[in-house]
Amino acid sequence: MMRLLAPVLSLVLLGGVFAPSAMAAERLTLAEKASSAVLIERDTGSVLFEKKSHSKLPPASMTKIMTMLLIMEAIDDGKIKWNDKIRVSEHAASLGGSQIFLEPNEEMTVDDMVRGIAIGSANDASTAMAEHIAGSEEAFVDLMNKKAAQLGLKDTFFKNPTGLPAKGHYTSAFDMAVMARELLKHEEITKFTGLYEDYLREETGNKFWLVNTNRLVKFYPGVDGLKTGFTNEAKYCLTATAQKNGMRVIAVVMGAPSPKERNAQVTSLLDYAYAQYTTKKMFERHEIVKAVKVQKGSKPKLSVVTSESISLLMKKGEKAGAVKTNVKLKDDLKMPVKKGEEVGSLTIMNGNKKVVTSPLLASEDIASASWWSLMKRTVGSMVKSPQ
Repeated sequence: MMRLLAPVLSLVLLGGVFAPSAMAAERLTLAEKASSAVLIERDTGSVLFEKKSHSKLPPASMTKIMTMLLIMEAIDDGKIKWNDKIRVSEHAASLGGSQIFLEPNEEMTVDDMVRGIAIGSANDASTAMAEHIAGSEEAFVDLMNKKAAQLGLKDTFFKNPTGLPAKGHYTSAFDMAVMARELLKHEEITKFTGLYEDYLREETGNKFWLVNTNRLVKFYPGVDGLKTGFTNEAKYCLTATAQKNGMRVIAVVMGAPSPKERNAQVTSLLDYAYAQYTTKKMFERHEIVKAVKVQKGSKPKLSVVTSESISLLMKKGEKAGAVKTNVKLKDDLKMPVKKGEEVGSLTIMNGNKKVVTSPLLASEDIASASWWSLMKRTVGSMVKSPQ
């Protein structure tokens, strides 16, 4: 039975997916030259391959996947905007390693900072954004670890937002895949991570060239992220994602001996995924599923939307059964309801199997109904009811 991503909210049960012994032999040759690895399908979270995926290892700059996730959440929450100017502290400007050579008190937009992080793996930009969002690097690291706990990550602890070497800073291939899956819910991030090259400071005449540290975005069709990593301790690491034929997968390799081997290991994982599996798209993220009745709300009905993309994962050649969907509101749902609040769940059945259970969100704010509104609604329903 295929192992599943426990911390994530989707659940997929696939029967009889690994029968041929030849396929098992093929799987054993994957990620041979990596310390650990994992391959998942994004929508369902299903693990397609793993090798020591829970080993706690230094992630190097793959740490910035969590940093970017918190930046994207801050944007979604309205705490920061893409065109906000971020002032650089002396501490952020002093960091070594990969950088975009920010100067103390220099100002750069959030958009440009994210480009520097996503494409150039900039430690200075990562720290400047961390300080701006949380007030200090230390407070931001607390947010990173709280988010890791919220996602149910058991193999992760952060000491900084950059991945620079620090004792007790670790994660696992499995946990990196979960973080990447969460980041990819913010699909606009791939507009940055999928760029092979770009420029900063063009308006000042001091143009700075960025080249993506993830070479697969240029050389593997469909790859549009996410983040490389390297330190002497971590060796060569990569969390990559690709989308082809409507299926998005995430491959994580940690501890490869060279950049060439790192890319080769990830390439073989992606090839395996697209050779063996296919998906059937059911819902896009934030797609309206149904309008449901609500009690004591200012409106009698609420349109509920998906919290994530939802697909059925199948072996190639496998046929889906009779697919049915069921929407269930929370038993304790109370008014008022805020847009984006979890209000229920969507269950998808493939034949007699429950294959997906995913949270549903409110599509809009709904206030509590006034006494007079409830009275009119009650009288109206009585009038309409057949005698």
